Amino acid sequence: MARILNVEIPNNKRVIISLTYVYGIGRSLSKQILAEANIDENIRVKDLSEEDLTKIRNIASRFTTEGDLRREIQLNIKRLMEIKSYRGIRHRKGLPVRGQVTQKNARTRKGPRKTVAGKKGK
Repeated sequence: MARILNVEIPNNKRVIISLTYVYGIGRSLSKQILAEANIDENIRVKDLSEEDLTKIRNIASRFTTEGDLRREIQLNIKRLMEIKSYRGIRHRKGLPVRGQVTQKNARTRKGPRKTVAGKKGK
């Protein structure tokens, strides 16, 4: 398996797909990296030369990925919570942040149902 940005990417998949195993690199960024490196998207990772891998590593290292990106996102969320913005409050309460309705759904953010006794009305 080839190593790019400290992530093992699968050998038997196409390069464009394998690059998406790196946190912060999606399909479009993967396509952009390969275009800049002049590498065919459909080639398999195992068929890449060491020179091609080096090109990909150099180009990919210019982007914020993996730990740095995770840290940046966490700091942004922390900042929102510190300034007590609406989004920060929603993060703190563990509720949906982007305006979704919570009356019926939002179980992913709210967690399992907490049954309250005597809540049935007539």
